[in-house]
Amino acid sequence: MTLWTAQQAALATGGQAVGDWAATGVSIDTRTLQTGDLFVALKAARDGHDFVANALAAGAGAALVSHVPDGVDDTAPLLIVPDVQAALEALGRAARARTEAKVIAVTGSVGKTSTKEMLRHMLGACGKTHASVASYNNHWGVPLTLARMPADTEFAVIEIGMNHPGEIAPLAKMAAPDVAMVTTVAEVHLEAFDDINGIALEKASIINGLVPNGVAIMNADTPCTKVIETYSKDVITRWFGAAAADASLSDVHVQGAETRAVLQVEGATYPVTIGSAGRHFAMNALGALLAVGYLGADRRTAARGLVAWNPVGGRGARQTLNIKGGKLDLIDDAYNANPTSLRAAMQVLAEADASRKIAFLGDMKELGKKEHDFHRDVAQWPCTEAIDIIHTVGALMKSLHDELPNGKRGQHFVDSAAMAAQAAHLVQAGDAVLLKASLSTNMRKVVDALQELGHPPMDNKGP
Repeated sequence: MTLWTAQQAALATGGQAVGDWAATGVSIDTRTLQTGDLFVALKAARDGHDFVANALAAGAGAALVSHVPDGVDDTAPLLIVPDVQAALEALGRAARARTEAKVIAVTGSVGKTSTKEMLRHMLGACGKTHASVASYNNHWGVPLTLARMPADTEFAVIEIGMNHPGEIAPLAKMAAPDVAMVTTVAEVHLEAFDDINGIALEKASIINGLVPNGVAIMNADTPCTKVIETYSKDVITRWFGAAAADASLSDVHVQGAETRAVLQVEGATYPVTIGSAGRHFAMNALGALLAVGYLGADRRTAARGLVAWNPVGGRGARQTLNIKGGKLDLIDDAYNANPTSLRAAMQVLAEADASRKIAFLGDMKELGKKEHDFHRDVAQWPCTEAIDIIHTVGALMKSLHDELPNGKRGQHFVDSAAMAAQAAHLVQAGDAVLLKASLSTNMRKVVDALQELGHPPMDNKGP
């Protein structure tokens, strides 16, 4: 199915089309490019123009460029523009303008990707749904997601992230959502903000992109609700939380790898089963269910769609590994970490049914001047008391390592490679194991090392 013709893309971007081509998708990476994609030659870590020839040879329908790259014929299918990033943004805005889809934009300090995926499944049960891939939520991820949206989409879920002040509002205006949702506000990216109130204001700025009569869905349980209330006073706002007026939780039970909860949403009751352990997942589902009603979707159908959701790898995915002597319960939450998400993950581990509960924790980054204090504080959390052993990696987690009592203090490692080399010797059958760290810590190496325990060795003896 054609997503963009040469004429449509040229009109949207103001560029010059070379050839009468058609694109069935949009790509920024030759490694994942599909036949028929419009390859966008962004300048990031490397200049995408260097890969245009490869993209066309691999079957790209055309390439979006600022000049004809070396090794590419003048008659090749191209869309030539002054600025590739600006053109991608224009393509995204044009895609949004041509669709009648109901759009929700999601941001938050914690849980935005999980909530986006929940919404994908919930809305997918109600109609044709388009959503961000992975965590494509930045200055190129949002326009790319929009540019990929088919014109006949019925529901769209756009994730929006930030690292610095002033990033969310422009992306929200590009997405022009009918509903804007903030999952929660927490002490994340404090290097770029004075305090959590500054983070709250940045997150709340997602409402700047709302279409007329759009609705804001906000978490009532944050420590800066008053800041958000003030910011959102001129738009229709609905609140979700443990005991919020519009949507609240009741009867939350974590059992094994599932969470069962009753969601009370605007006078109706929705019992749900969530395919992962954690009260925080139930809270995300509550906000999502509140939101879908304002997109015109049927909440009862959407709640049934939630059954298909499971957290993706690195974001709380749970896996049972068959290792010598029994089973190991692996909780892979290694994609990112901050105090709020770490506390939630530690609570999941604390409630696990296991002979030992072991945490492998890496540095939480971008926490500002009090970063060592945030790490030391983990030792005092009530959920930490239920953890048997905590192994740490990184200079910041050394502060937690030094704070832990002897019986709970595991090994400390300088980097993830050293931890990965020893990980197999630090676990045994019957354990529940949590892995959690900021992405730059590269805790993925430790996850891979433990997953290898569940793979039988290759038999090289032949048949």
